[in-house]
Amino acid sequence: MDLQVHVNNVHGSQIAAKITGTFTIDGHSFRFNAIAFGRIGGHNVGAKISKSTQKELAKMGYNVDKVIDMLQHKLVHGDITIPEGISKESFADS
Repeated sequence: MDLQVHVNNVHGSQIAAKITGTFTIDGHSFRFNAIAFGRIGGHNVGAKISKSTQKELAKMGYNVDKVIDMLQHKLVHGDITIPEGISKESFADS
C-alpha cells in the first residue's frame, strides 16, 4: 500500500501535540487529525479519520484499521512531508 502523509499544522510540544493533515492513497487525498504523545512509554500517535473517509476506503478495498496503523506509523517515524517552518524534531522521532 502506497500511503503518503502530509502534515499541515502542528500545535503543542514534544510532550503532546495536535496534528492536522492529509494522506494520499491511490491518488485520493483524505484529511486526518491526530494527537502525538511523547515521554513515558515512548512516542505514540492516535490518528482519526472521518466516518465518510472510512467508508470510502472500505469501498476502495482497503482495511481501514491497517490504513490508520500505517498513517500512525509514518507519523511516529517522521515519514511525512511538512510545511516550511515546522521542524520534524518538534514532534517526530526521526
